[in-house]
Amino acid sequence: MLTKKTKREASVETDEQNVTPEATVRRSSRRAVAPKRLAFSPDTPDQKKKKKIKTEQEKPEIKRIKDEDAEDEVDQSADGYAGGLSEYELERLENIRKNQAFLSSINLFQAREDLHQTTRPKPSQRGLRSTAVVKEVLPPRKSLRLQNKPAEKLTLPKEPTDSFDHHLNRVLKKPPGPVLMDAINQEEGVKIPPQLIDHCSEKKKKIKTNLDLKEYISALKGMKITEDNVAKVVKDRIFSAAFHPCSSSLLMAAGDKWGKVGLWNLGAEWGNDGVLLFEPHSRPVSCMEFSTAHPTQLLSVSYDGSLRCMDIEKAVFDDVYDIDDGLKTFTFMSPDCSTLLVGNWFGEVAIVDRRTPGNSHESLHSLNTKAVRSLSVHPLQMQYFAAAEGRTVSIYDSRYLKKTNSKAVSHLHGHSLVINSAYFSPCSGNRVLTSCLDNHIRIYDTSSMTAAPPVLRSLSHDMHTGRWLTKLSAVWDPKKEDCFVVGSMKRPRRVEVFHESGRLLHSFMDDNLATVLSVTAFHPTRNALLGGNASGRMHVFYS
Repeated sequence: MLTKKTKREASVETDEQNVTPEATVRRSSRRAVAPKRLAFSPDTPDQKKKKKIKTEQEKPEIKRIKDEDAEDEVDQSADGYAGGLSEYELERLENIRKNQAFLSSINLFQAREDLHQTTRPKPSQRGLRSTAVVKEVLPPRKSLRLQNKPAEKLTLPKEPTDSFDHHLNRVLKKPPGPVLMDAINQEEGVKIPPQLIDHCSEKKKKIKTNLDLKEYISALKGMKITEDNVAKVVKDRIFSAAFHPCSSSLLMAAGDKWGKVGLWNLGAEWGNDGVLLFEPHSRPVSCMEFSTAHPTQLLSVSYDGSLRCMDIEKAVFDDVYDIDDGLKTFTFMSPDCSTLLVGNWFGEVAIVDRRTPGNSHESLHSLNTKAVRSLSVHPLQMQYFAAAEGRTVSIYDSRYLKKTNSKAVSHLHGHSLVINSAYFSPCSGNRVLTSCLDNHIRIYDTSSMTAAPPVLRSLSHDMHTGRWLTKLSAVWDPKKEDCFVVGSMKRPRRVEVFHESGRLLHSFMDDNLATVLSVTAFHPTRNALLGGNASGRMHVFYS
């Protein structure tokens, strides 16, 4: 029975009759790309079993087809098609192989490795020996809940009332009073070598300070360093260092981050390659200086608030001055080194007389600053002293100091950031040398002591060492008061000596110098220069 066709069905039949073969191919391809979505109907168990048998039968045929395709790809690659290497690429690989063979024949690769070894020298093993830390092996932790055990009831420990920091496992501060000079790198009961006492008893000799500049440069070029002139003197980062004024031998002292003071006699055999290590403080030793009137005494100041005097003849560290904490710097105010000027982190200076019994000050004066970073006394007019106060250096007259709001005689302006140090020239005091974090070293004319001394020269110098290195400070050469030395952040590592005119006189560079020497100092009588780094090692250039 025929039914009446709708208009849509009639139009479809007409289209199918008029369709061409090309249109059929296009339509079939479109259907292949976008097939119709069929309704999902799950297979029955019998259908699944039949499909599995069919798949097992087709596996050998599928493997045969894959093998044939792989052979075709190999043939095409050999002919340079379908992902294979072209003639140009094959020629390039052959050139690379020939170049590698040539470089191997002339041992260039071995020379490159040798060069890397020479450019990265190992740290000196002289001086203090590193001790291996043995870690305690703890038993494995087990859950009490999984063991069906009740939880332990723990009580908080009492707050420590002593001066021991249990978190850092360090003593916060030594008890007041003298501390015996027992070297911690030697066995108990070993006394100080008598040769060391003889060297320290030697007084400073008079030296020629009016050297010609050409002679001075020639002397600088004659100062060399060898592997034996590098030694580990303290365990941690060096904050301060000083030369003993004796000229018969090179005796140096260094203070580190955790209150240790090391003595190193270059060429000696006692201790560790001539190094003796002591622990008079508990925090950074920020400043130290040998007494010119009593050469057997070394004074050192620390952040822990103590100023001690190492007396080698008595074999003790005497307690000279003591506050709760925060001492930063000090300097001598008298030729006999009996009067001291001490500065702290709270913007105060204290005048201490060592002849007075006790460990207190004679007077305490508050300056117009938050912190006193360095102090320097005029070498001839010792009533004047320069204090580095934040972004300004002020020169005071100690005779007119008040407890608060002391007025300065002169102000050295021109700094835009914090000042690390400020020092009078060692012989005449006509110059003040400042080091500032604005990457400049400045020399001021203080010959007339006016209210605002002029700037003679400003040198651009990278002063940003980061948090792990001691800040750079330019210091005068006591033998040549118009020349100064400062560490450098340049590579290769070096120490630079400048004239007050800004002229670079000499750069100390050597294969044995591979670190930044933040702390530098010239010997007061000999042609020798020391430098201390962040690992506790000291480098010595001398002739």
